[in-house]
Amino acid sequence: QEIVSGESEEESNGVNLMEFSDEILLHILSYVPCTDLVLNVRRTCRKLATLCLDKSLTHTVLLQKDYKVNKDKVKQLMRDIGKEIYQLNMAGCYWLPSSTIDHVTRCKNLVKLNLSGCHVTSLRLSKMLSTLQHLRSLAIDVNPGFDASQLSSECKATLSRVSELKQTLYTPSYGVVPCCTSLEKLLLYFEILDRSREGFMLSGQLMVGESNVPHYQNLRVFYARLAPGYVNQEVVRLYLAVLSDRTPENLHAFLISAPGSFAETGATKNLLDSMARNVRLDALQLPKAWINGSGLLQHLKFNNPFYFSFSRCTLSGGHLIQRVINGGKDLKSLTSLNLSGCIHCLAPESLFRKAEDDIDSSILESLVVSCCNLRHLNLSAAHHHSSESIGNHLCQLLSRLKHLLSLALPVCSITDVAANVEKPPTASNLVPQTFGRKVRIGIQTYPRNLADQANQKIESSVFWALMGNLRFLETLEIIGSSFSSAMPRNEPAIRNSLPPCVRAQSVGDSEVAAISQLTYLQSLTLAQLPNILTGSGLVNIGLQCQHLRTLSLANLGMMGKVVYMSALMDMLKHCKCLRDLRLEQPYFCAGAQFFQALSHCSSLQRLCIVSRSGTLQSDAVMSFMANCLEVIMCHMFMGESLTVCKNLQQSLVRSFQADRPALNVVIFPLLHEDLTEVIRDVPMRHLDEITLFKSRVAEEPPNLWW
Repeated sequence: QEIVSGESEEESNGVNLMEFSDEILLHILSYVPCTDLVLNVRRTCRKLATLCLDKSLTHTVLLQKDYKVNKDKVKQLMRDIGKEIYQLNMAGCYWLPSSTIDHVTRCKNLVKLNLSGCHVTSLRLSKMLSTLQHLRSLAIDVNPGFDASQLSSECKATLSRVSELKQTLYTPSYGVVPCCTSLEKLLLYFEILDRSREGFMLSGQLMVGESNVPHYQNLRVFYARLAPGYVNQEVVRLYLAVLSDRTPENLHAFLISAPGSFAETGATKNLLDSMARNVRLDALQLPKAWINGSGLLQHLKFNNPFYFSFSRCTLSGGHLIQRVINGGKDLKSLTSLNLSGCIHCLAPESLFRKAEDDIDSSILESLVVSCCNLRHLNLSAAHHHSSESIGNHLCQLLSRLKHLLSLALPVCSITDVAANVEKPPTASNLVPQTFGRKVRIGIQTYPRNLADQANQKIESSVFWALMGNLRFLETLEIIGSSFSSAMPRNEPAIRNSLPPCVRAQSVGDSEVAAISQLTYLQSLTLAQLPNILTGSGLVNIGLQCQHLRTLSLANLGMMGKVVYMSALMDMLKHCKCLRDLRLEQPYFCAGAQFFQALSHCSSLQRLCIVSRSGTLQSDAVMSFMANCLEVIMCHMFMGESLTVCKNLQQSLVRSFQADRPALNVVIFPLLHEDLTEVIRDVPMRHLDEITLFKSRVAEEPPNLWW
């Protein structure tokens, strides 16, 4: 420690870290990755050597986002503290070779193990589980080639004691479910494609030898999430068939998340009827076809519900209040509610109502009063237009939910009604969405600080007040009700987008500036805000929201030009904690200036850019990757040629793969016919968390898996 002359005695003495109490040091060390603690920190001195092996630090080992870990580090870690590990999370460690799993056998006392996203064969799984006699919670992937007949009797004995299972299926199979005779929680993720790489249609029938029946008699939680495709629907019906025969008496959470149309069958109807007679639920999510037009909700019984999802259902607000909230029943237990795409949920009835009609504020008020402890609320993908009644604006009513941690709203719901009625359309609103105005280069055209923004009428807006009242909000999504990403899951890229809602036309820079009041904001998504003229509010967010880790921007302002580029670059210079950045904007230029600004984000790990007719500078990308050592994912889907994309991707892999074992690079033309084939090779962790656009608020029940 250097002592500068002239300093006071107190300053010159400084603080010796080793003088802190053990309790404080253990708390500090809990923020250090376990691999660093065991392999590096504990070798510095005797005191840290003891503390780093404390049970509070070795009991649970999290490797799921430790992108620097490699096979040798895992081997050494298991050798040093394997017997002390009771919970091990290696989810999403796609870069580790399958032989790495062999070292998990050293963890004889494991109770919880998460291997989702890891390469595990049937034989390796059998060998590993045979030694883990205390295991009670397991998460694995079931890939093509999985063969349950290769599981040893010792492995099946371990599985018979497992009470929690999470299984991600990439092939039609029961996986290890039939072996788990004590299941209390079952989570199933169906990621089976309809076609093989060779183009052959796949069948949803299970493989020969997989006719064993799952054991659901002790089941308390059943969760199934389906990716698009008919094969996934066929396979999940086989899992549900057993449930329809006999519904577990202790079932309290039943959740099925299915995109598109998933028709109800006789078996599923019997299952739902049985649930209505025999169980009381705490969490519920069903495919829209199972709820629409049925009286199911009227007959289901609830205990102390904590999660409801009616995503994409045509459930009216009247039915929501009467059947779910029971006419204003106290639902203080409800902490998470997903009404995404539920276009009539804030209207008394849906029969003669247009989606763009004003909402009934009394329904929203009943919801807010009854569910006063909501922490996660999703109202996106719908037109929730407030009337001109004073004090009944959607933003004013939501301001009462003081416990909210995450919120998703459609753009048209946050606009001031009076402002929309009194103001004629601005010049920018009259310009077609396809073309952009020329912006003078070299001059900052936006206010430089929050005080300047406050002079532009924003403090009096209902959205400004909402942001001021939700000070502890950590996740915010403002998404256009007609927005659709240019990169859907299993289809070619969308070439044309729908125009924004008329009510959303006035939402722009001032509303974005209001978000800067959220001091604890960690994740922000903004999509289809048509009145972004300069992006000035982004700078305020960069300055004020210092905890921001995830940023997703899509189709801001006019579509013919990236009008907010200058402000975005200024914003990025202040985002020191930003880890994930996703940008989706036509004509985006990923050039030297952009990447120079992005280089200030010293914590950045993942970057995804989706841009129809967008361009990139290969040298700028290479320089950026060389300067930002933490970046392990670079996905760019632009308008460049296939040759340019392939050359850049090969250069990035060749230059940085050796030092970054988790590096995943995909550079590919957005409108190329083979895009879907490229997407299927992206690790599920990246694909699900950043590459594909979707609303993530209340997507699943809180704490569904550890």
